Amino acid sequence: MAAGVYTDMAIYQAEFQTGLVERISQNINAFNEASRGAIRLVPNALRGHYGKSAFFKEIASLVARRDISSVAAVSDTKMTQDEVISVKINRRIGPVAQTLDAIKKAGLNEAQASRAFGVFAADAKFKDMLNTALIAVERAIQDNTAMNLTITSESTATVHAEALIRTIAKFGDAAGQIVAFVGHSKPWYDLLGGLAAGTTTGLADIVTIQGGIPATLGRAFIVTDAPALTDANGSAADSYNTLGLVREAVVVEESEDESFVTEIVSGLANLTRRWQAEYAYNLTVKGFKYDVSVGVNPTDANVGASSSWDQVATDDKQTAGVRLVSL
Repeated sequence: MAAGVYTDMAIYQAEFQTGLVERISQNINAFNEASRGAIRLVPNALRGHYGKSAFFKEIASLVARRDISSVAAVSDTKMTQDEVISVKINRRIGPVAQTLDAIKKAGLNEAQASRAFGVFAADAKFKDMLNTALIAVERAIQDNTAMNLTITSESTATVHAEALIRTIAKFGDAAGQIVAFVGHSKPWYDLLGGLAAGTTTGLADIVTIQGGIPATLGRAFIVTDAPALTDANGSAADSYNTLGLVREAVVVEESEDESFVTEIVSGLANLTRRWQAEYAYNLTVKGFKYDVSVGVNPTDANVGASSSWDQVATDDKQTAGVRLVSL
């Protein structure tokens, strides 16, 4: 009897894993390519709770005027290092249980049910990774006030092309590094509405939305109703955060192998199959380090807290990007 259960686990775990891997493979392409590399998902095994890498900070006033009439001593300028710190997020999927009777009466076998669960698990995992990554990068950019533009009190308080221009202008001569916008569907449709009102010929470009249209300055616009892109303001109108991101603005590293378990549960009124999985990933925001004093395995609230991300890049143009706040 024990050998039979073990065999079942091996078969159905494989079916679960097949569904998960196939779905994740599709989502990786969307995660990386749709944002032109601004939001990356990569495999990278990391031990412990944090990923750390040191770098030399920019040296201020490295070049100075040389006085050709002087032989006075000058002070040395030291080289200093800082570090980029990513934080590990630990997640579980399930457990989910279904009676064998229910699976049979649905006209399915257990292998089919396991594969379906793998597909559901992959979609949920991908959505969680994206939402959490956006919480982190939105918070980091928000705290760098020089990289923010708020138009909620302007005569045109919704997203429009001129506001996007003013937003990327925060990067000055490095604005070309901003490769994609990420925003809620509400500002996206406001932007399209303005395009339709301004010129009907522009509507022909809608077929290449993700590739960039004139209203997005040729940059990709990733539409996702992620929680980090909406701020509820009580009785006042909600505001929306549209991010302009550089390449690798936020990186999600799959830092531990997923673990999958499925088993037959007896001792109940009906035999039941249970599925459960767990995984972990690290978040890195360009130009910022996670503040380890916040603690390990942070909640979403801590990932999005103002104390969680400290800027380590001296130049704002070496950070993740810019932020537009609109109605």
